[in-house]
Amino acid sequence: QVQLKESGGGLVQPGGSLRLSCVASGRIFNIDTMGWYRQAPGKERELVASVTRNGDTNYANSVKGRFTISRDNANKMVSLQMNSLRTEDTAVYYCTIKGMGYYTEHDVPVVTGESTWGQGTQVTVSS
Repeated sequence: QVQLKESGGGLVQPGGSLRLSCVASGRIFNIDTMGWYRQAPGKERELVASVTRNGDTNYANSVKGRFTISRDNANKMVSLQMNSLRTEDTAVYYCTIKGMGYYTEHDVPVVTGESTWGQGTQVTVSS
């Protein structure tokens, strides 16, 4: 009933930039925290950046000063501007929502604190 769709991944050279976007679909009436995680081969999934409904942001130390997260509440979107990319940024990037309210197909309002995940988009930084 609620789905997240990422876009914007691809191949970029070191030092380059990419912008990831994620849109949530479904009859959503409230979203708490939106964010991005990533998982590199052989590594655990890690938080990249998150933003609350009020605009408070949190970044992994490894991306501070290079990545910027933003959200558009009206359009249920979150974006991640990635600059000065490094080879170690190579990973699958996942969009996530933690905490939201939505209506089911039977018009029942549901409020949950659980996380919802997108399917991921590949980012490869290589020369």
